[in-house]
Amino acid sequence: MDVERRLREVVRDALPLPGAGETRRRFAALADLGGEDLSLARLAEGHFDALAILAELGGPAPAPDSVWGVWAAKPDALELGNGRVTGVKPFCSGAALCTHALVTVGSGLYIAAPGEPVPGTWPATGMAASDSRDVRFDGEPAARLGPYTDRPGFHHGGVGVAAVWYGGARAIGRRLLDARGPHALAHLGAVDLALRSARTALDEAADQIDADPLDRKGEAAVRALRVRALVARVCADVPDRVGRALGAGPLAHDAAHGRRVADLAVYVRQHHAERDLAALGEQVDGRGW
Repeated sequence: MDVERRLREVVRDALPLPGAGETRRRFAALADLGGEDLSLARLAEGHFDALAILAELGGPAPAPDSVWGVWAAKPDALELGNGRVTGVKPFCSGAALCTHALVTVGSGLYIAAPGEPVPGTWPATGMAASDSRDVRFDGEPAARLGPYTDRPGFHHGGVGVAAVWYGGARAIGRRLLDARGPHALAHLGAVDLALRSARTALDEAADQIDADPLDRKGEAAVRALRVRALVARVCADVPDRVGRALGAGPLAHDAAHGRRVADLAVYVRQHHAERDLAALGEQVDGRGW
């Protein structure tokens, strides 16, 4: 796949904004992109998340032909002085593709011209086509947009990422649909339960976001932690069961399947495992069990 060409096709059509009444459709579209190609979906999700952030925080209208990224890893990696940013930002997906970027500097979010990708900083096998290299900023202009995490859209966007993970896992799980034999069918049954649970959680979250887009109930953070943890667990379980049912054949002889499994293993590590589970545990009160 020519990821750059396909990305430019995808971003021509806007997705519904989270909380605007069609969040189920937004998440379904992100899941479909995840099933198509996870590197493509990572770049598209970043672009659509940036557009949602700009709308939420009253930023400028993006140009029709622009491609945006949200580069938020290691907020202390950049320094700001006189309206310009310097430093090296890691994990910048679309390092050479994005025409505009939202970058974190401390707790703030800034609109910045993309800096210079650092060669050799993304030697990954999984998610290789996402071009998530380090980017060096050397005094690029930056305009403050607003807070990064302290807003409802941060959590709504986190659920959107989980929708992409789900789409990748669903595409892997579909390899079992033609499987036969009691063991393979048992794995298919388990995959069905896992994927349906993830889909139900995403649909429920979408409806709750639409019902309370400004998070007046204060439920957005715990909702995002729950959905992301559930989908991350599904993303670990589904490839494992497909591999146990079908053996090494698909991984060895189906390039698209092998790449999808490798991509998902890297992408889902945006979930911070026990750290995020501990953050969820701090907020659990047992209601709704």
